Amino acid sequence: MQTALATTGLPPVFSTSLPGRALPLPATEARPVHRRTVAAEAEIFAGGDRAGTFYKVVSGVVRTYRLLSDGRRQIDAFHLPGDIFGLEAGAEHRFNAEAVTEARLDVHRREPRALAGDDGALAREIVASMMKALERAQEHMMLLGRKSARERIATFLLTLSRRMACDGAAMELPMSRTDMADHLGLTVESVSRAVTQLERDGLIALPPNRRLVVLRDVEALARLAE
Repeated sequence: MQTALATTGLPPVFSTSLPGRALPLPATEARPVHRRTVAAEAEIFAGGDRAGTFYKVVSGVVRTYRLLSDGRRQIDAFHLPGDIFGLEAGAEHRFNAEAVTEARLDVHRREPRALAGDDGALAREIVASMMKALERAQEHMMLLGRKSARERIATFLLTLSRRMACDGAAMELPMSRTDMADHLGLTVESVSRAVTQLERDGLIALPPNRRLVVLRDVEALARLAE
């Protein structure tokens, strides 16, 4: 089976043109306070801002990240359509959030009455989304702690393929190689070398226009990612 993913230079991250495969929604969706459209690269909130609201991605892609004291950035997650982000245990946001592409967001208030409305649909949706996010965070911790650059790229591409359900479909993806490096704990140069090696080994293919990456050997990528 071959899976094709579009890139901007190198395989970035998530599609904005097709709906994400984040989570099935309940039959009755919770009503947001309002819907907000955010321009590409615009800030949604910053670390330290009051966390009075949280967000559900309707379309587009959002990244959440932290900046270290020396200016380095660690992207903890990319949020796709259907994903919920910005829901904090404390009174302030711990991460920064930016739109990678133009994004439409449902904005919800973080208060018990809002969570209890719509027959608890929003609360159920939050639980499902947070469980999925926790699973991805655990997998990402293993990736950062134990895997080589080549293994990280393989894991990333396979995870992306599953999340986007891109069986044989070409997808337009917005992420830069810098975003990819900051998510995987690598340098941009390490990302480039690992991708080139995977291409040389026949596991992926990068068409001449650099807009697509094809997962040529999914089984071999899966073995490498284990």
